[in-house]
Amino acid sequence: MTDAGASSALLLSERIRVALADEITTGMLAPGLSLDEQQIGDRFGASRTPVREAFRQLASAGLIEMRPRRGAIVAAMTPERIVDMFEMSAEMEAMCVRLATYRMNPIERSRLRRLHEDSEAMVAAGDIDAYDQLNWRFHRAIYEGTHNSFIAEQATALRDRMAAFRRTQLREEGRPERSRAEHGALLDAIMRGDGEEAAKRMRAHMFNASSAMERLVTTMREERDANT
Repeated sequence: MTDAGASSALLLSERIRVALADEITTGMLAPGLSLDEQQIGDRFGASRTPVREAFRQLASAGLIEMRPRRGAIVAAMTPERIVDMFEMSAEMEAMCVRLATYRMNPIERSRLRRLHEDSEAMVAAGDIDAYDQLNWRFHRAIYEGTHNSFIAEQATALRDRMAAFRRTQLREEGRPERSRAEHGALLDAIMRGDGEEAAKRMRAHMFNASSAMERLVTTMREERDANT
């Protein structure tokens, strides 16, 4: 495969992964549902290679299970499990922002502020995809600001595991605006050098994300049930 072909396949696998992750986390694809490689490939105009790569990433995130002779099925993910994951993430993120508040240098703080400022136009335009990507960069800048590579690696791994859920919660009406406001409060605490306040704000930020996710999934499931 040429370099261009490899890049195209990678981009397509990412599109497939994101679409399926959104459908799984919102309940559009029910737990236990079998995912057929050929059908999904036809849906996206893709060969089996990018579909299999998307499946591999979804399995790594715990959203699907690969079973012998049964192929891929949607994993069972209860609301309680999702809340547990957000709770763990809240503590990890709070630790990161507390350390980063005390350890970030002026250049890193300025970069974090610029990211926050750049997000204003994305939220105003309702561009969830762009805001989701910038949101990841904002949190990653905090991880790197800890100046502890092991903590940054663990925080990144946990965020990757939860990426689909953290993306989905942004689809609740008004959530991107609230998320950005929460980032602003976080940034203010960091700039003041108040690590404990920053940690407190981060826990609230993650709790709000978890609540938004629960409300969104509940609403979509009720709508689905009403139409069946």
